Amino acid sequence: MRTLLNLIWLVFGGLWLAIGYFVFGLLACVLIVTIPFGVASLRMAKYALWPFGSAVVEKRGAGAGSAIGNVIWFLVAGVWLAIGHVVTALAQTITIVGIPVALANIKMIPVTCFPFGKEIVPRSSLAPGQRPLHSF
Repeated sequence: MRTLLNLIWLVFGGLWLAIGYFVFGLLACVLIVTIPFGVASLRMAKYALWPFGSAVVEKRGAGAGSAIGNVIWFLVAGVWLAIGHVVTALAQTITIVGIPVALANIKMIPVTCFPFGKEIVPRSSLAPGQRPLHSF
């Protein structure tokens, strides 16, 4: 079922979202200071390309640096990427098949806006009793 949902996701917007994350990630890796933002964006590109079967969990040891990074990320890229998710979700709701995918798209917005201090892992690797922030 996850493979089918991922294929529907890929065709109806996931590819374009992943390309947006990838392009921003490459641009952010141009300067040494912005490499952490590029890495976060490339991590999100992989998640936006094939999200079903993945979970977002809190990263242990994330502290003040993650909070500062999230503020900068939100102001520079998070808002624009979140707008991309909303626009894509609106387009996906045109068909009945696209509604569940649109809901998944909306669920990605918190991670899109604040990616630092979070980790994207396969759902199968979650420890017993570990609650993800969200998963598909």
